[in-house]
Amino acid sequence: MKAKVIHNPYANRWNAQKRLPEIHAVLQSAGIEYDLVSTTGPGHAIELAAQAANQGYDAILAAGGDGTISEVMNGICQATNPSETQKASIPLGILPLGTANDLVINLGMPTDLRTAAAFLPAGKIRYIDLGTVTYKRAGICQPIRYFDNNSAMGLEPSVTLVQQRITWLQGTLRYLLATLIAISRNPQWTVHLEWEGGQYDGPCTLVTVGNTPVTGGLFYMTPHADPADGKLTFVYAYMKGRLAILRLLPRTMKPGPGSYVEHPAVHEIHSAWLRIRTEQPTPLHADGEIQSETAQEIEYRTLPGVLPVIVP
Repeated sequence: MKAKVIHNPYANRWNAQKRLPEIHAVLQSAGIEYDLVSTTGPGHAIELAAQAANQGYDAILAAGGDGTISEVMNGICQATNPSETQKASIPLGILPLGTANDLVINLGMPTDLRTAAAFLPAGKIRYIDLGTVTYKRAGICQPIRYFDNNSAMGLEPSVTLVQQRITWLQGTLRYLLATLIAISRNPQWTVHLEWEGGQYDGPCTLVTVGNTPVTGGLFYMTPHADPADGKLTFVYAYMKGRLAILRLLPRTMKPGPGSYVEHPAVHEIHSAWLRIRTEQPTPLHADGEIQSETAQEIEYRTLPGVLPVIVP
């Protein structure tokens, strides 16, 4: 195997930079021929992956967290233009170095770096669905963004904005604290939602769209999402007041019976597409990366089975 390795030194708050010698060691131990390049800022991994997709490599390896994986995947998609009738032409491999490693966990892959590298040369290819999100800013449609894990408007990206400003806490505790702070602000939106066979008009606390169940290392925001079912799974809910949201919060950490989607004010839907229009501007994220803080027209679609991922 000859691979391009795209390494994000900032992943897990610069811990990925400290682990660079370990990355070289495990790749050499696995017998992988590779070229490694480190990113210099947001969006750089997209550019590097798009270039590598056309340079004859057998695979592109994302060495970082979920944001790095998402950028590398977006670069692959930009270069190979997957669609409902065309799959991405080069596989994605993952060297997990992130805080939560959501996609790795959702796909049942090892989070240990040495184990993750060791299976890559003999690994099999699993094709997973991707979601796409587009939105308008100042009336102009923005470029398509692909996501492998999840995307959301409303409360969830509000949490993301808060946690980005928390620098003194690591891991899932940072996500949990950010969630509590965001809930204390009692954010609400008035929305129009439309999907296959249904629609909703009214107040809303969150709309979260999942390709996989877990996000933030802890929260089952779309507990019945499946990255191989050809559908997106989205949840919309309106909880009136901070206390109601706080009471529901522990149930977002349950994947099975007792999940928050069983609450009568919460609705979980499976659909190939979703359109959202909001009266108030909303933040929007894709795979944990803020795309906009003022989106108002958003459209989601699914691309079934288009991304090849190297799995054990």
